[in-house]
Amino acid sequence: MGLRFLWKGLVLAVVVAWAATGTVKRGEAQLVENFYGSNCPNLEQIVTQSVQTKFAQTFVTIPATLRLFFHDCFVEGCDASVLIASLNGDAEKDAKDNLSLAGDGFDTVVKAKQAVENVCPGLVSCADILALATRDVVNLAGGPQYSVELGRRDGLISQASRVAGNLPEPFFDLNQLTNMFAAHNLTLIDMIALSGAHTQGFSHCDRFANRLYSFSPSSPTDPSLDPEYARQLMDACPQNVDPSVAINMDPITPQTFDNVYYQNLISGKGLFTSDQILFTESESQPTVSSFATNGAEFNAAFITAMTKLGRVGVKTGNDGEIRRDCTAFNS
Repeated sequence: MGLRFLWKGLVLAVVVAWAATGTVKRGEAQLVENFYGSNCPNLEQIVTQSVQTKFAQTFVTIPATLRLFFHDCFVEGCDASVLIASLNGDAEKDAKDNLSLAGDGFDTVVKAKQAVENVCPGLVSCADILALATRDVVNLAGGPQYSVELGRRDGLISQASRVAGNLPEPFFDLNQLTNMFAAHNLTLIDMIALSGAHTQGFSHCDRFANRLYSFSPSSPTDPSLDPEYARQLMDACPQNVDPSVAINMDPITPQTFDNVYYQNLISGKGLFTSDQILFTESESQPTVSSFATNGAEFNAAFITAMTKLGRVGVKTGNDGEIRRDCTAFNS
């Protein structure tokens, strides 16, 4: 009897310990790299081919898809909720902070999904296809190749009203950035590495105009901006410029995924306040300096951060669904 009660006690202790530690990151343990190995073994090749075809049509495929993944994961988790289209204009993609997401990113995922459905119907989630497509565009731009954990299911919630306050803003200071990323189990180094994605893409002028014309009463132009770079930005974005005008985030190598973004920060050429702050703040400056001089270190940190980002808020098992059409819930 004593041994039996002891055994029950041990089992209970193990279950309680597992519950205390194993449920913190819901879904994370169920993601595996070869999730579709038995039922869709050619998945990655199908997605890669589709992404390459889209890339051949427009370079915007790369920054658009990369940015789409970040925006998806930071709202509701990595569940393709950002892809849902609503006739009422009230889906996640319709929120103010998502209106600047380029259509080519959505099109990349939709076309890859169609290609996968032709071979493996009803098996692969849009969330996983977005994660794979993101890896592929990073690689196409010269960035690192990395393995992607799979097994996500597609979310059942996509509401514009749930976006505000969940995405980093260009005016954020270091505390705001670190707190937002920490809420997703991402460290300071992860945040700095993921910010390196700004080596790609573009921004509309209104996202940083305050740094040029109304930074402070004593200094209309942000003094942390390199003066020549500030003049270039003013030429490209004069006051009252057409709101559709956009410029490259990385003025040096805008079409290459590399560590030049961090070199730009050291030179005072970070486009957003939230970029430049990474170098001006003592807590983050050593990492920026290290990434700027060591591309391999940045690539390794980026892979680690992307893997962790891909686990944020994932739905697995019986949660969510496998959408037939990435832009619409199944029912």
